[in-house]
Amino acid sequence: MSKGDTSGASREERLKQALKANMARRKAQAKARSGANTGKTTDKTAEPSGKEGDNG
Repeated sequence: MSKGDTSGASREERLKQALKANMARRKAQAKARSGANTGKTTDKTAEPSGKEGDNG
């Protein structure tokens, strides 16, 4: 029954790798969404270009 064991082990290994890749992709997507939401707000408040134009 070594054939069944090796194919089962390789299947588990493939599933493990697929799960790892999926989790990494989801983590990257969540990070991008989070960064996009906070990044836009931070960029606008950090550099108020309107005030510079009024003073100069």
